[in-house]
Amino acid sequence: MSEPNARSAPRLPSTSSTGFYGIFVVSFVVFLTIALMAQMFALQWRAWFPGAEGDKSMIRGVKAAVYTFMSHLA
Repeated sequence: MSEPNARSAPRLPSTSSTGFYGIFVVSFVVFLTIALMAQMFALQWRAWFPGAEGDKSMIRGVKAAVYTFMSHLA
């Protein structure tokens, strides 16, 4: 039987989830930079990124593009 006051050790993120978030952050920054530059020059950047075509918000469009990009990596 386990003790009722026993505390479990805090969980550390696994290596795969740390890698996932690392790739997500780097990809998000790259796609956001491209979207911002294209927005400054009034270009239609949503057509360049798969998954971003239907979103009206820049952040949601970039996020959708990153998730679509990452699904191709697996």
